[in-house]
Amino acid sequence: MMNTAVGWHVELEFQEDEQHTRAAALVRLPDGSEVRAHGRASRHHTDNNQPRVGEEIAGARALNELAMQLLTKAHGEIDDASGRTSQPIHV
Repeated sequence: MMNTAVGWHVELEFQEDEQHTRAAALVRLPDGSEVRAHGRASRHHTDNNQPRVGEEIAGARALNELAMQLLTKAHGEIDDASGRTSQPIHV
């Protein structure tokens, strides 16, 4: 059996203002499909303005949502291929 290396490219983009950071995540899969997700972070008015921290939080939330969507997609593909309802995939 031959092992094949597969790579995924994940893109993250951010939009920020003084109080909010929004992140958009996108992964393109080898079959040509794309999965997209979003995350948000809000700065409390008493916190220091640290844009990188907002990006980390919003980015992590977007990636977490992306992961959940990929798990759901994989779960559906397992069910479709097997013709039965499989056990949920937990993280």
